Amino acid sequence: MTDERLETLLELGENIAVEFKRCGNGIESDTYESVCSFLNRFGGDIFLGVLDDGTVEGVPEQAVTDNIRNFVKMANNPDIINPTVYLVPEKIVYNGKCIIYIHVPPSSEVHRYKKAIYDRVDDADVRITSTGQIAAMYIRKQNIFTEKKIYPYVGMEHLRLDLLPLCRRRALNKRQDHPWKDMTDEELLKSAGLLSEDFSTGEKGFNLAAVMLLGKDDVIQAICPAYKTDALLRKVNRDRYDDREIIKTNLIESYEALMAFAKKHLWDKFYLEDGVNISLRDKITREMLTNMLIHREFTSPYIAKFIIEENQMYAENACRASRIGEITPENLSPVPKNPLIAAFFNQIGNADELGSGTRNLYKYSRRYSGKNPSIIEGDIFKIIVPLDDTYSLDAENLPSAKVGDKVGDKVGDKVGDKVGEPDFYLLAGNLLTKNQRNILHCLEGNPGMSATLLAKEIGISSRKVENNIKKLKELGILQRHGSPRKGYWEIKYR
Repeated sequence: MTDERLETLLELGENIAVEFKRCGNGIESDTYESVCSFLNRFGGDIFLGVLDDGTVEGVPEQAVTDNIRNFVKMANNPDIINPTVYLVPEKIVYNGKCIIYIHVPPSSEVHRYKKAIYDRVDDADVRITSTGQIAAMYIRKQNIFTEKKIYPYVGMEHLRLDLLPLCRRRALNKRQDHPWKDMTDEELLKSAGLLSEDFSTGEKGFNLAAVMLLGKDDVIQAICPAYKTDALLRKVNRDRYDDREIIKTNLIESYEALMAFAKKHLWDKFYLEDGVNISLRDKITREMLTNMLIHREFTSPYIAKFIIEENQMYAENACRASRIGEITPENLSPVPKNPLIAAFFNQIGNADELGSGTRNLYKYSRRYSGKNPSIIEGDIFKIIVPLDDTYSLDAENLPSAKVGDKVGDKVGDKVGDKVGEPDFYLLAGNLLTKNQRNILHCLEGNPGMSATLLAKEIGISSRKVENNIKKLKELGILQRHGSPRKGYWEIKYR
């Protein structure tokens, strides 16, 4: 730990990977909560002798050695941290004051502090009691893709083989010499990795990817009883819905049903690209729905949703998160969640290469509503696309295709935030400011965000954030649960 890096961390403050703790002649017990939550999330750094605001108070020099010895002893006590972990605290002298620095690596195990499970949410250590959240944590720490799990008693008779001719036609439409053309059904399934062998156990058979892509409905429900996708329209009746479709079938037909739902309820605005009229609606919903279907964690009980509202539409699904936070074209680092399912969708033309979805969403969302989307990764992955039925953009107002590939999209990221963006939003009968709407967007993806982090994310002062949160509470849209430090926000309008 260099002085330069320490100064940077002190200036940035606490976050999902940094925790400051006061420390005198003894280590406070909540330090071990932070150790547990870092182990269960993505790891992090703990600094003892630093106040919450980043002020270095220091640890009494005569107490440093005993504190380090006691910390190591507690971290190796299975009654305190289980499974135990070996950590090496480091003494740092900064501006003449002693700090104890502890780096906590991420772990492949689920750890408990005094029999309780803690997770890291923003800059807080949150005790996890929900079975769904605990299940998501175990899923996140698995070393294998759950789509590859083999079900040896699933046979050809349990699959919708009548869908394979359709899949062949679509693959051939994409590539005329596609190898699936002359393959038998069994050869095709083997080629797609759906009929495979687990070399660690010797098991052979159809895997979860095969079941989800082509399984009969009763087989899918028997293997994944919580699996379904809930499509909702909420424009007039926001408390319930104006239209609803619950989809429980295979992924091939689920995609068609969801696209039909989107076409039924969304405007298809006129737009020319390279002189050709294309459907912005279809471009956007294709990326949203494909992501929700092929990158979700099917073993999670969390129900995937596609919801269309007055000013936005969003899709959310359980995710095996590799990071926490918003994804943009600039910080995009795509990680496959279900590579077999993604590859199959790519072969039949329902998906493109990994990472293209984010770029397309930013490109076409700006043309559809004048605003950028929000793509938020966490244990729940969420894509939010703003809607504005009054907004229209003609092709001649955009850069040419060649220029757009190099310049237009980067300019559009900045211009898109300005063009056609209203100063007020109508939500559940309440008129909200742009800052209030931005706060809600951030809290939808990370309900534990602090006012300081919200201020940095939105680009306003912490005082303005606090004043807007107070207004949202008065309107009954936001409700706080838990303590100021370790609690979270609930958005009540959904």
